[in-house]
Amino acid sequence: MVTGDDPQVVEHAELRWPEGGGVMLGTADREGNEFSRRPTGTAADTVDAVFERATTAGAEVVTAPADRDHGGRTAAVRDPEGNLWSLGSYRGA
Repeated sequence: MVTGDDPQVVEHAELRWPEGGGVMLGTADREGNEFSRRPTGTAADTVDAVFERATTAGAEVVTAPADRDHGGRTAAVRDPEGNLWSLGSYRGA
């Protein structure tokens, strides 16, 4: 983990899996960092539209859009680089 002058602000952190792959992250809304301006905790209210856009762009269908017993609507796709994307209409905590 990398912090700057303010130890409460994470400039860069990585989570890595032993099998390969990982996730890079940092504190949201950092001054002067365009990447940190992306919305946090977003959900797709239009799962079907996002699914259609992804598959039209070449994503492989993993799970077609469907209403779930737990509530909400979900789907999953694998992008051309092999990344798995989970789409959901439910909001995160």
